[in-house]
Amino acid sequence: MSDERTEFLRAVVALMPIPQADGPNLIVGIDGVDGSGKTTLADELAALMPSSTRVSIDGYHHVRERRYRRGRSSPEGFWLDSYDYERFRREVIDPFRRGHGTYLPVGHDVDSDELLTGPRRAVPRGNILLVDGIFLHRPELVDVWDLSIFLDVPFAESVRRMSVRDGLPPDPDAVENARYVGGQKQYLAECRPAERATILVDYEDLDRPSIRRP
Repeated sequence: MSDERTEFLRAVVALMPIPQADGPNLIVGIDGVDGSGKTTLADELAALMPSSTRVSIDGYHHVRERRYRRGRSSPEGFWLDSYDYERFRREVIDPFRRGHGTYLPVGHDVDSDELLTGPRRAVPRGNILLVDGIFLHRPELVDVWDLSIFLDVPFAESVRRMSVRDGLPPDPDAVENARYVGGQKQYLAECRPAERATILVDYEDLDRPSIRRP
């Protein structure tokens, strides 16, 4: 890891809210386009924050029939039908806000398309819940976050990273990427996450990321 990245991680942690021991939980969203590096960053931050819990919105996809009801290549379908926000709030956000009971870290298996009911985990107290995922500043979730981060990465770079991860073409304009890039362009235009986020990060260079705001 570069010295610049290490300094960046420490700077982000310094901006995080600090929960009181045995006090209310706090919830942080890490947003960005597909391939921007949200999951890795969330995992790195969790490793530096002992009183933290990790959950991804990717554990709450809708079933395939719902996700692809507008067509498998539909950008609108990707934007509107990917995730079950109501269930995510009920099974994860609400229990963390209450600070007791159990929560369900993963509610859907993408490979089997099975809706899951367990295993459930005990809800901690005095904890930071770190949630990574796309579309985190849309209306269904924008009021959830005590603090939010948006990773600003141009599509030319994020799609290149996706091509390494998923085997898709590295060209954002390739037909294979139309669903994902198009859906995320709708999100950026309608929800303006770079403006709504508490912390805006220039994340184009993974070795030298920088905080733009605050």
